Amino acid sequence: MKNIALIFGRDMRNIVTNWAALVIILGLVMLPSLYAWFNIKASWDPYGNTGDIAIAVANNDKGTTLKGKAINLGNEVIDSLKDNHKLGWRFVSEEDAMRGVRHGDYYASIVIPESFSATIATVLSDNPSKAEILYYVNEKVNAVSPKITSSGASGIIQEVSKNFVKTANGTIFKIFNDLGIELQEQLPTIEKVRSLVFKLEKNFPEINNAVNVAMDDIHKTDQLVGQAQKNLPLVTDIAKNGQEFAGGLDTFLSSASDAAKDIGPNVKQDLLLLQQTALAAQQLTSVLKDPNVDPSVVTDTLDHVSSRLELGLKVQTQLINWFDQLNKVSGNRIGFVSSKLKQVQDKMKQQQTLVSSISSAVKKGEKPASDLVDRLNQVSGDTSQILGDILSRYDSEIQPAILSGLSKAQQTAEKTRTVLNNALKSVPDVKKILNDASKGLTVGTQGISEIKKELPAVEAKVSELAQRMREFESEGSLQEVIDLLKNNFQLESQFFAEPVVLKENQLYPIPNYGSAMSPFFSTLALWVGATLLVSLVTTEVLGDHSYKSYEVYFGRFLTFLTLALLQSVCVTTGDMFILGTYVVDKPWFVVFGLVNSAVFMLIVYTLVSVFGNVGKALAIVMLVLQLAGSGGTFPIQTTPAFFRAIHPFLPFTYGISMMRESVGGIIWSIVRNDLLIMCIYAGITLIIGLALKGIINQLAAGLVKKAKESKLIH
Repeated sequence: MKNIALIFGRDMRNIVTNWAALVIILGLVMLPSLYAWFNIKASWDPYGNTGDIAIAVANNDKGTTLKGKAINLGNEVIDSLKDNHKLGWRFVSEEDAMRGVRHGDYYASIVIPESFSATIATVLSDNPSKAEILYYVNEKVNAVSPKITSSGASGIIQEVSKNFVKTANGTIFKIFNDLGIELQEQLPTIEKVRSLVFKLEKNFPEINNAVNVAMDDIHKTDQLVGQAQKNLPLVTDIAKNGQEFAGGLDTFLSSASDAAKDIGPNVKQDLLLLQQTALAAQQLTSVLKDPNVDPSVVTDTLDHVSSRLELGLKVQTQLINWFDQLNKVSGNRIGFVSSKLKQVQDKMKQQQTLVSSISSAVKKGEKPASDLVDRLNQVSGDTSQILGDILSRYDSEIQPAILSGLSKAQQTAEKTRTVLNNALKSVPDVKKILNDASKGLTVGTQGISEIKKELPAVEAKVSELAQRMREFESEGSLQEVIDLLKNNFQLESQFFAEPVVLKENQLYPIPNYGSAMSPFFSTLALWVGATLLVSLVTTEVLGDHSYKSYEVYFGRFLTFLTLALLQSVCVTTGDMFILGTYVVDKPWFVVFGLVNSAVFMLIVYTLVSVFGNVGKALAIVMLVLQLAGSGGTFPIQTTPAFFRAIHPFLPFTYGISMMRESVGGIIWSIVRNDLLIMCIYAGITLIIGLALKGIINQLAAGLVKKAKESKLIH
């Protein structure tokens, strides 16, 4: 111990008393700080100036009409971009846009074709087509800009989709709304006719009984016939009202059938949008695994997918209720749709939970667990498969079932109208029967018998009409149809256009990118500082005094450790108080920096002390490997398999992790694990240094001497 302290004390005196050595040592102490500060400052807010990234936009859309309403979605895109300052939109002609991209004046260009609105409007036709927006990018200008411009192009597509869904749904739901209101207005008349028909049917036994009594009592029969003649206008009014009801009902059902044909593609489009929501969550896994994806793109994509999933869950409830109502009207032929949509609802809840967990990890600066990403991919695929099954059966089973139910009701109404027409035609006959009966009373039972003979025909007509009404009611509730059609078309249109609203929660918010990168650049600077020290300061003790190998090892290491700790203090305090980086736990940021610096210095010092110049090369190799394998810049899951394999064995992995905890907010279980691993590194390094230094130094003495004779290697 005495010789170790002697070596360390002599080193400190030599530094203080030799001004040239002091200047060099101070430079070595400060250089790592400059390395960290310049890199952190350069990365402070790289995505805050994206408004200067020029993207050309050319609009050639000629517009179209949708249900008689003129629309031009291309102009809507341009108007929305003029209020969007996230990127530098330049509104030019197609020719200028293409020339500018080729020559590097623009990073990318977006061209809206002439048929853009017309193609989207085909959603209401028998053969809907997907519209295209042409996107051109010059990838040789910059490696990152294509990711940023691609995010902007995706945002345009989302805005167009939202606006069109709102317009199309509004038109279609308005048709249904008008039909529902008209039917609701006629409902009292419909109910009155229904009640009168059933009442007349119920009273016919009394009429027959009256005729039988009249056979025995001419006077009573005369009174009954007079009463029948008095009530005949009421019967005529009932038949006329029933005829008007049947005609109106037939017209309504024809309109409803046409409306159902119109809304079919729109409901199918809503199902496609739900499938796209599931696919967007599945495609998110590709973004998470992309090693070159920009962090902001990951965050935006996560936020967007989370928003679409939350809205998608609301869409499930609306669609399930809607199909439940239609199932009653169609005779329970499409009950499987609601069942499958409930399965989709459960799957989307799982997706929402997984996306929330992944988003939380990303916003903490962590890489989400691969099993979460794989699970999200699997659940998203299952969701898409279920929706695909519904869509594959939509045209062949679902829409025909809806149309069949309405067609059946229409046929019933048509038959009812025929019966009522026949009933009206029979009124003169009934009137004649009653008149004849009245005359017959004057001549006795002969007239009464004639009346009794004709009454069954009238009763049959009324009973037939009542039975037709019962059959119609058994096929579906008229009020259910009215309730379904009367929904507020404006609210439904707005809901389907944007069914999900994102509610963001940041667990460990860091205000800028530079602060988020400070753990990586600070850790890197400490390793660079250790490498600089062993490059300029010798690990051997020069002089005539003979020391044991372990005394030289520990004595000189104390000197290197002192300088490394000074480097760490300069780096960490300068990050916080000169650059102003965001750090939640400032004292621990300094402490963790000291731990990292001590372990890194021990590793690098041992490599050079034991292996000489070869150790310096090994320190550089370890630096290069840790730059890519530590997950300091991109998530480690986005790197090639080799770097993922070595990731758990690199000191940077745990050094950066400790620093990140102090920046965002400490979770002590993570810190304890990191400190344990760093202690293991230190222990292994000490064993190597003490066991091999003396042996390898003796074996390499001849080689070192020969190399120095070349006057090229020191």
